[in-house]
Amino acid sequence: MRIRAIVFGLLFLVTSTVSADNWPNWRGPTLNGVAPKGTYPVNWSATKNVAWKLKLPGKGTSTPIIWNGQIILTSQESGKNTTLAVDRSGKTIWKTTSGGPGVKGKHRKASGSNPSPVTDGKHIYVYFKNGDLVCLTLAGKAVWQTNLQKAWGKDTLWWDIGTSPVLSADKVLVAVMQTGGSYVAAFNKSDGKVAWKHDRNLEAPLEAAQSYTTPIVLKREGVERLLVLGADHVTAHEVASGKELWRVGGLNPGGQKYFRSISSPVVAGNLLLAPYSRGNTLTAIRLGGNGDVTKSHVAWKNKGGAAADVPSPIVQGDRAFVCSDRGRLTCLDVKTGKAIWSGQAEKNRQGFSSSPILAGGRIYITREDGKTFVVDSGDSFKVVAANELGEFTVATPIFSQGQILLRTTEHLYCIGKRAAAAAAGE
Repeated sequence: MRIRAIVFGLLFLVTSTVSADNWPNWRGPTLNGVAPKGTYPVNWSATKNVAWKLKLPGKGTSTPIIWNGQIILTSQESGKNTTLAVDRSGKTIWKTTSGGPGVKGKHRKASGSNPSPVTDGKHIYVYFKNGDLVCLTLAGKAVWQTNLQKAWGKDTLWWDIGTSPVLSADKVLVAVMQTGGSYVAAFNKSDGKVAWKHDRNLEAPLEAAQSYTTPIVLKREGVERLLVLGADHVTAHEVASGKELWRVGGLNPGGQKYFRSISSPVVAGNLLLAPYSRGNTLTAIRLGGNGDVTKSHVAWKNKGGAAADVPSPIVQGDRAFVCSDRGRLTCLDVKTGKAIWSGQAEKNRQGFSSSPILAGGRIYITREDGKTFVVDSGDSFKVVAANELGEFTVATPIFSQGQILLRTTEHLYCIGKRAAAAAAGE
């Protein structure tokens, strides 16, 4: 009960007012992979229970967001960085091209638009592989634009930029963790000018210095903190200045050269759950402290049994849910890190890259071939349904107004009843 009370006492800085219909960032309204309360579809296929299907302009792999009836996503159309908005009936409202030519993805699963958009309800912020960070109005008009790579050097990641921008009350924050020249930077929401840049070079070996995770902005006792996972460490920074407040190392005690991190952390009450070691560990870190708190602030570490390399965990109350890259879903006790139950979804040569979502008491995990397994979130592993679309996807599904929006590399699917019928309760 104490952890549940702390969770509800936390304020995640996504927006000052969040409607149950809005999904302002890739992990949902509270950044923990939990959808707003509601009843959501359980069964569908490429032709069954599909309200509409929209052909997308060019390749894209980012997770969409929703704000006040607009579904916003990014893609690469004709080699250009593109942001588009779609209404709840599947019609395109506006489309904006930003900056110079986009950059193609290196990996077969990626594109030049991996990072997901984020909104504070006033503006939309998008970030692309070529370094463009763009602020748009809700009508798609560019307010300002800057390029991190022109300012501070090209990215040296072996693969494709995956970290999404995050928001504080008055700043847009981006983490760049790579081999050489790693940093965290903050930009003023109002004009895009650099508020601060803090170097984050932690001497992780070779590829272990590289990270594709998305940070978390957390407000506690009136103070904003930025929590960053990557390069064998978790660091906490003061949002106002970028100053590092505390750090936890030891995530790669053996100095493995290829422990790049992809799965993002999640807050669980007074803990931060940090997936690491290419899916071999999940570490619970107590929030707070000063300086290097590695020895004093690690609450527990789960090794080998409940972690993920790519999908990010879910937290609800005293439980965490972790989906491995091969579809093993594990329910953990947040207080101890011990498994409550674990089960394996249908095995297949395709893996799981999208993150799981808890919605309507069920967990939705989507495989790369577009097959979504619906699993009961109770006291044992039970697959309720398995739904095939037959298209490649790595984006995380989003949930709103009793519908599921699922983005493949080719289409945006709206699963469930049409918006008007759903609103009327039909």
